[in-house]
Amino acid sequence: MTSMILGLVLFLGTHSLRIYANDWRSARVAAMGEKPFKAVYGLVSIAGLALAIWGYGAMRQDPTMLWNPPVGLYHAVSLFTLPAFILLVAAYVPGNHLKARLGHPMVMAVKFWAFGHLLANGRVGDVVFFGAFFVWAVVLYIRSRKLDRAAGVTYPPGRMPATVATVLIGAVAWFLFARYGHMAVAGVPALPGG
Repeated sequence: MTSMILGLVLFLGTHSLRIYANDWRSARVAAMGEKPFKAVYGLVSIAGLALAIWGYGAMRQDPTMLWNPPVGLYHAVSLFTLPAFILLVAAYVPGNHLKARLGHPMVMAVKFWAFGHLLANGRVGDVVFFGAFFVWAVVLYIRSRKLDRAAGVTYPPGRMPATVATVLIGAVAWFLFARYGHMAVAGVPALPGG
């Protein structure tokens, strides 16, 4: 559990610098240069994520159960992960309505993904792992939108073709990952027959 928590602190901490320690981040970029800073940032992020995932996997070998989720909640995860995939794609497809409306669709994607997985998993480690991502995403989204308003940030208006493409690409990516990728990554099927 300790390694998982340390990994989460490293990964989520690095992904919070621009919002909570932007002056410190700017000073490091000025001192190191942008490319070296990004290299160190990337290495710390990857190390943190790897450590969190490794710790999560170790926790699954000897889990402490808080509750046994009803079978229906396993299926309800799909209701949260489908929009998570669509929102993740919305962060990268220019000119879609979701980005125009939400501003930070990737952070929203993390909220949906984490909340869905919190519902379907009842181990202590699951609550810590997915709960950390959920709380981080909720707080970061609120803070990001507040900073957007203070800075007068506006997002380009959405266009229907870009929005349709976003939804279709996200839905296909969700299906492919649920059918083929989730078993490889998590060791459990995300869809019946997966």
